[in-house]
Amino acid sequence: MDTNSKLSSNTGVILVSHGSTLPYAEEVFTEIKQKFIKKTGLAAEIGYMKVSEPTIAGAVDILKEEIDDLDKIIALPVFLAPGIHTNIDIPQLLGLEPLEEDPRCPDGNYPPEHYLSIAPDVDFDGEIELLSSIGPRDELLDIIDKRIQEALAESKLGDDAKTGILLVTHGSRLNYNKEFATALYNKFEKTCELPSSFGFMELCGPSIPESINKLVDENGLERLVVIPVFIAPGMHTTHDIPHILGFLDDHEHEHSHSHDHGDHDHVHDLTPVEFDGEILYPEPIKADDILIDILAKMIDGK
Repeated sequence: MDTNSKLSSNTGVILVSHGSTLPYAEEVFTEIKQKFIKKTGLAAEIGYMKVSEPTIAGAVDILKEEIDDLDKIIALPVFLAPGIHTNIDIPQLLGLEPLEEDPRCPDGNYPPEHYLSIAPDVDFDGEIELLSSIGPRDELLDIIDKRIQEALAESKLGDDAKTGILLVTHGSRLNYNKEFATALYNKFEKTCELPSSFGFMELCGPSIPESINKLVDENGLERLVVIPVFIAPGMHTTHDIPHILGFLDDHEHEHSHSHDHGDHDHVHDLTPVEFDGEILYPEPIKADDILIDILAKMIDGK
Protein backbone atom coordinates (compact mmCIF):
# COMPACT_ATOMS: atom_id res chain seq x y z
CA MET A 1 0.00 0.00 0.00
CA ASP A 2 1.44 3.33 -1.11
CA THR A 3 -0.30 5.62 1.35
CA ASN A 4 -0.52 9.18 0.07
CA SER A 5 1.01 11.10 2.95
CA LYS A 6 0.28 14.50 1.36
CA LEU A 7 -3.43 14.14 2.00
CA SER A 8 -5.25 14.32 5.29
CA SER A 9 -6.93 11.20 6.66
CA ASN A 10 -10.11 13.28 6.50
CA THR A 11 -9.95 13.31 2.69
CA GLY A 12 -11.88 11.00 0.40
CA VAL A 13 -11.75 10.41 -3.36
CA ILE A 14 -14.62 9.96 -5.79
CA LEU A 15 -13.69 8.16 -8.99
CA VAL A 16 -16.25 9.66 -11.35
CA SER A 17 -17.59 7.55 -14.20
CA HIS A 18 -20.32 7.94 -16.80
CA GLY A 19 -22.40 4.84 -16.03
CA SER A 20 -23.64 2.21 -18.46
CA THR A 21 -26.72 0.13 -19.17
CA LEU A 22 -24.44 -2.90 -19.49
CA PRO A 23 -22.82 -4.59 -16.48
CA TYR A 24 -19.27 -4.59 -17.87
CA ALA A 25 -18.48 -1.01 -16.97
CA GLU A 26 -19.54 -1.44 -13.34
CA GLU A 27 -17.38 -4.56 -13.07
CA VAL A 28 -14.39 -2.69 -14.49
CA PHE A 29 -14.87 0.33 -12.24
CA THR A 30 -15.22 -1.86 -9.17
CA GLU A 31 -11.83 -3.34 -10.02
CA ILE A 32 -10.39 0.13 -10.69
CA LYS A 33 -11.62 1.29 -7.27
CA GLN A 34 -10.17 -1.74 -5.48
CA LYS A 35 -6.79 -1.36 -7.18
CA PHE A 36 -6.77 2.40 -6.56
CA ILE A 37 -7.43 1.95 -2.83
CA LYS A 38 -4.71 -0.69 -2.60
CA LYS A 39 -2.26 1.53 -4.51
CA THR A 40 -2.90 4.79 -2.64
CA GLY A 41 -4.28 3.79 0.75
CA LEU A 42 -6.99 6.44 0.31
CA ALA A 43 -10.68 6.01 0.98
CA ALA A 44 -12.40 6.02 -2.40
CA GLU A 45 -15.79 5.40 -3.93
CA ILE A 46 -17.15 5.33 -7.48
CA GLY A 47 -19.68 7.99 -8.40
CA TYR A 48 -21.69 7.52 -11.58
CA MET A 49 -23.14 10.41 -13.54
CA LYS A 50 -26.24 8.45 -14.50
CA VAL A 51 -27.74 4.99 -15.06
CA SER A 52 -25.55 3.15 -12.52
CA GLU A 53 -25.28 3.29 -8.73
CA PRO A 54 -23.99 4.86 -6.58
CA THR A 55 -24.67 8.31 -7.97
CA ILE A 56 -22.14 11.06 -7.36
CA ALA A 57 -24.27 12.29 -4.44
CA GLY A 58 -24.50 8.70 -3.22
CA ALA A 59 -20.71 8.36 -3.34
CA VAL A 60 -20.43 11.46 -1.14
CA ASP A 61 -22.79 9.88 1.40
CA ILE A 62 -20.75 6.66 1.41
CA LEU A 63 -17.52 8.58 2.08
CA LYS A 64 -19.21 10.52 4.89
CA GLU A 65 -20.14 7.20 6.51
CA GLU A 66 -16.66 5.75 6.00
CA ILE A 67 -14.49 8.71 7.09
CA ASP A 68 -14.89 10.37 10.47
CA ASP A 69 -14.84 14.17 10.16
CA LEU A 70 -14.62 14.09 6.38
CA ASP A 71 -13.64 17.62 5.38
CA LYS A 72 -12.44 17.30 1.78
CA ILE A 73 -13.45 15.32 -1.29
CA ILE A 74 -11.29 15.05 -4.40
CA ALA A 75 -13.38 14.22 -7.47
CA LEU A 76 -11.27 12.47 -10.09
CA PRO A 77 -13.03 12.05 -13.45
CA VAL A 78 -11.91 8.71 -14.89
CA PHE A 79 -12.36 10.13 -18.39
CA LEU A 80 -9.63 10.20 -21.00
CA ALA A 81 -10.53 13.59 -22.46
CA PRO A 82 -12.34 16.70 -21.27
CA GLY A 83 -15.74 17.44 -22.75
CA ILE A 84 -19.33 18.20 -21.87
CA HIS A 85 -19.35 15.60 -19.10
CA THR A 86 -16.17 16.76 -17.35
CA ASN A 87 -16.64 20.49 -17.88
CA ILE A 88 -20.39 20.89 -17.46
CA ASP A 89 -22.19 17.82 -16.11
CA ILE A 90 -19.82 16.61 -13.39
CA PRO A 91 -19.27 20.05 -11.82
CA GLN A 92 -23.03 20.55 -11.55
CA LEU A 93 -23.58 17.05 -10.17
CA LEU A 94 -21.02 17.93 -7.47
CA GLY A 95 -22.82 21.20 -6.68
CA LEU A 96 -20.11 23.28 -8.36
CA GLU A 97 -20.34 25.84 -11.16
CA PRO A 98 -19.90 24.47 -14.70
CA LEU A 99 -16.59 25.34 -16.31
CA GLU A 100 -18.26 26.65 -19.46
CA GLU A 101 -21.63 27.28 -21.09
CA ASP A 102 -23.57 24.19 -22.08
CA PRO A 103 -24.08 24.09 -25.88
CA ARG A 104 -26.99 21.68 -25.36
CA CYS A 105 -28.82 24.16 -23.12
CA PRO A 106 -27.17 27.62 -23.07
CA ASP A 107 -29.72 29.10 -20.66
CA GLY A 108 -29.11 26.34 -18.11
CA ASN A 109 -32.80 25.47 -17.89
CA TYR A 110 -32.69 21.73 -18.47
CA PRO A 111 -35.86 19.78 -19.28
CA PRO A 112 -37.48 18.16 -16.22
CA GLU A 113 -36.51 14.66 -17.39
CA HIS A 114 -32.83 15.53 -18.04
CA TYR A 115 -30.38 13.71 -15.78
CA LEU A 116 -29.05 17.01 -14.44
CA SER A 117 -32.60 17.92 -13.38
CA ILE A 118 -33.37 14.64 -11.61
CA ALA A 119 -29.97 13.93 -10.03
CA PRO A 120 -29.92 14.08 -6.21
CA ASP A 121 -28.15 17.04 -4.61
CA VAL A 122 -24.80 16.58 -2.89
CA ASP A 123 -25.07 16.98 0.88
CA PHE A 124 -21.60 18.06 1.99
CA ASP A 125 -20.30 21.20 3.73
CA GLY A 126 -16.58 20.58 3.21
CA GLU A 127 -14.29 21.32 0.28
CA ILE A 128 -14.80 19.58 -3.05
CA GLU A 129 -11.88 19.72 -5.47
CA LEU A 130 -12.53 18.63 -9.05
CA LEU A 131 -9.48 17.44 -10.98
CA SER A 132 -9.09 17.40 -14.74
CA SER A 133 -9.48 14.39 -17.02
CA ILE A 134 -6.56 12.04 -17.74
CA GLY A 135 -5.39 13.59 -20.99
CA PRO A 136 -2.91 12.28 -23.61
CA ARG A 137 -0.34 10.95 -21.17
CA ASP A 138 2.68 9.03 -22.41
CA GLU A 139 1.75 6.07 -20.22
CA LEU A 140 -1.34 5.46 -22.35
CA LEU A 141 0.99 4.49 -25.20
CA ASP A 142 2.19 1.56 -23.11
CA ILE A 143 -1.39 0.32 -22.74
CA ILE A 144 -2.03 0.76 -26.47
CA ASP A 145 1.13 -1.19 -27.31
CA LYS A 146 0.06 -3.93 -24.90
CA ARG A 147 -3.35 -4.20 -26.63
CA ILE A 148 -1.70 -4.34 -30.06
CA GLN A 149 0.52 -7.21 -28.98
CA GLU A 150 -2.44 -9.05 -27.42
CA ALA A 151 -4.40 -8.68 -30.66
CA LEU A 152 -1.56 -9.81 -32.92
CA ALA A 153 -1.11 -12.89 -30.75
CA GLU A 154 -4.66 -13.92 -31.81
CA SER A 155 -4.10 -13.25 -35.53
CA LYS A 156 -4.62 -16.03 -38.05
CA LEU A 157 -2.18 -14.38 -40.45
CA GLY A 158 1.58 -14.66 -40.49
CA ASP A 159 4.05 -12.17 -39.07
CA ASP A 160 4.74 -10.83 -42.55
CA ALA A 161 1.11 -9.75 -43.18
CA LYS A 162 0.88 -6.05 -44.06
CA THR A 163 -0.57 -4.58 -40.85
CA GLY A 164 -2.03 -1.21 -39.90
CA ILE A 165 -3.19 0.30 -36.60
CA LEU A 166 -6.27 2.45 -36.05
CA LEU A 167 -6.95 4.22 -32.75
CA VAL A 168 -10.66 4.92 -32.26
CA THR A 169 -12.41 7.10 -29.71
CA HIS A 170 -15.84 8.59 -29.14
CA GLY A 171 -15.89 12.16 -30.46
CA SER A 172 -17.51 15.24 -28.92
CA ARG A 173 -19.39 18.40 -29.81
CA LEU A 174 -16.63 20.30 -28.05
CA ASN A 175 -13.16 20.33 -29.57
CA TYR A 176 -11.41 18.86 -26.53
CA ASN A 177 -11.93 15.22 -27.51
CA LYS A 178 -10.44 15.81 -30.95
CA GLU A 179 -7.51 17.66 -29.38
CA PHE A 180 -6.94 14.71 -27.02
CA ALA A 181 -7.12 12.12 -29.80
CA THR A 182 -4.86 14.15 -32.08
CA ALA A 183 -2.25 14.71 -29.36
CA LEU A 184 -2.29 11.05 -28.31
CA TYR A 185 -2.08 9.85 -31.91
CA ASN A 186 0.80 12.22 -32.69
CA LYS A 187 2.72 10.66 -29.81
CA PHE A 188 1.75 7.16 -30.90
CA GLU A 189 2.75 7.74 -34.53
CA LYS A 190 6.29 8.60 -33.47
CA THR A 191 6.66 5.26 -31.66
CA CYS A 192 4.87 3.02 -34.18
CA GLU A 193 6.62 1.62 -37.24
CA LEU A 194 3.38 0.37 -38.81
CA PRO A 195 0.98 2.43 -40.94
CA SER A 196 -1.52 4.05 -38.59
CA SER A 197 -4.32 6.56 -38.19
CA PHE A 198 -7.20 7.49 -35.86
CA GLY A 199 -10.95 7.90 -36.21
CA PHE A 200 -14.02 8.98 -34.23
CA MET A 201 -17.17 6.99 -33.57
CA GLU A 202 -19.46 10.02 -33.91
CA LEU A 203 -19.89 13.80 -33.55
CA CYS A 204 -16.65 14.75 -35.34
CA GLY A 205 -14.28 13.50 -38.01
CA PRO A 206 -12.52 11.70 -39.44
CA SER A 207 -15.00 8.91 -38.93
CA ILE A 208 -13.90 5.30 -38.39
CA PRO A 209 -14.92 4.22 -41.95
CA GLU A 210 -13.17 7.22 -43.51
CA SER A 211 -9.95 6.49 -41.63
CA ILE A 212 -10.01 2.76 -42.35
CA ASN A 213 -10.70 3.21 -46.06
CA LYS A 214 -7.91 5.78 -46.42
CA LEU A 215 -5.44 3.68 -44.41
CA VAL A 216 -6.22 0.53 -46.43
CA ASP A 217 -6.17 2.41 -49.75
CA GLU A 218 -2.79 3.97 -49.13
CA ASN A 219 -1.04 0.93 -47.63
CA GLY A 220 -2.53 -2.22 -49.17
CA LEU A 221 -3.24 -3.71 -45.75
CA GLU A 222 -4.00 -7.36 -45.08
CA ARG A 223 -4.58 -6.93 -41.36
CA LEU A 224 -5.92 -4.06 -39.27
CA VAL A 225 -5.73 -3.70 -35.49
CA VAL A 226 -8.47 -1.39 -34.21
CA ILE A 227 -7.69 -0.11 -30.71
CA PRO A 228 -10.67 1.24 -28.73
CA VAL A 229 -9.28 4.16 -26.73
CA PHE A 230 -11.96 3.85 -24.05
CA ILE A 231 -11.69 3.10 -20.34
CA ALA A 232 -14.38 0.44 -19.97
CA PRO A 233 -16.43 -1.80 -22.24
CA GLY A 234 -19.99 -0.63 -22.81
CA MET A 235 -22.46 -0.01 -25.62
CA HIS A 236 -19.92 1.94 -27.66
CA THR A 237 -17.20 -0.72 -27.55
CA THR A 238 -19.42 -3.82 -27.63
CA HIS A 239 -22.07 -2.68 -30.13
CA ASP A 240 -21.52 0.68 -31.85
CA ILE A 241 -17.92 0.19 -32.98
CA PRO A 242 -18.35 -3.52 -33.85
CA HIS A 243 -21.36 -2.49 -35.96
CA ILE A 244 -19.28 0.12 -37.78
CA LEU A 245 -16.56 -2.50 -38.35
CA GLY A 246 -19.10 -4.92 -39.80
CA PHE A 247 -19.01 -7.44 -36.94
CA LEU A 248 -22.76 -6.93 -36.24
CA ASP A 249 -25.52 -6.69 -38.82
CA ASP A 250 -28.14 -3.93 -38.65
CA HIS A 251 -30.69 -6.15 -36.89
CA GLU A 252 -28.27 -7.18 -34.14
CA HIS A 253 -27.17 -3.58 -33.63
CA GLU A 254 -30.71 -2.16 -33.49
CA HIS A 255 -31.92 -4.91 -31.16
CA SER A 256 -29.08 -4.43 -28.68
CA HIS A 257 -28.92 -0.65 -28.94
CA SER A 258 -32.26 0.54 -27.63
CA HIS A 259 -30.69 2.55 -24.80
CA ASP A 260 -31.12 6.29 -24.44
CA HIS A 261 -28.06 8.50 -24.86
CA GLY A 262 -30.01 11.40 -23.41
CA ASP A 263 -27.43 14.07 -24.13
CA HIS A 264 -26.94 13.67 -27.86
CA ASP A 265 -28.44 12.25 -31.03
CA HIS A 266 -26.81 8.92 -31.75
CA VAL A 267 -25.71 8.95 -35.41
CA HIS A 268 -22.80 7.05 -36.93
CA ASP A 269 -21.15 7.49 -40.32
CA LEU A 270 -22.86 4.85 -42.47
CA THR A 271 -20.05 4.79 -45.04
CA PRO A 272 -19.20 1.11 -45.54
CA VAL A 273 -15.79 -0.11 -44.43
CA GLU A 274 -14.07 -1.23 -47.64
CA PHE A 275 -11.72 -3.87 -46.25
CA ASP A 276 -11.95 -7.63 -46.61
CA GLY A 277 -8.80 -8.43 -44.66
CA GLU A 278 -8.45 -9.43 -41.02
CA ILE A 279 -9.67 -6.96 -38.39
CA LEU A 280 -8.44 -7.47 -34.83
CA TYR A 281 -10.32 -5.66 -32.10
CA PRO A 282 -8.85 -6.01 -28.57
CA GLU A 283 -10.34 -4.87 -25.29
CA PRO A 284 -10.30 -1.28 -24.04
CA ILE A 285 -8.05 -0.04 -21.23
CA LYS A 286 -10.12 -1.51 -18.35
CA ALA A 287 -8.45 -1.74 -14.91
CA ASP A 288 -4.95 -2.00 -16.32
CA ASP A 289 -2.25 -1.45 -13.70
CA ILE A 290 -0.82 1.36 -15.84
CA LEU A 291 -4.15 3.21 -15.57
CA ILE A 292 -4.11 2.79 -11.79
CA ASP A 293 -0.61 4.27 -11.68
CA ILE A 294 -1.84 7.25 -13.74
CA LEU A 295 -4.77 7.89 -11.37
CA ALA A 296 -2.51 7.63 -8.32
CA LYS A 297 -0.07 10.13 -9.86
CA MET A 298 -2.93 12.53 -10.60
CA ILE A 299 -3.90 12.50 -6.92
CA ASP A 300 -0.30 12.74 -5.76
CA GLY A 301 0.60 15.60 -8.09
CA LYS A 302 -2.46 17.80 -7.68
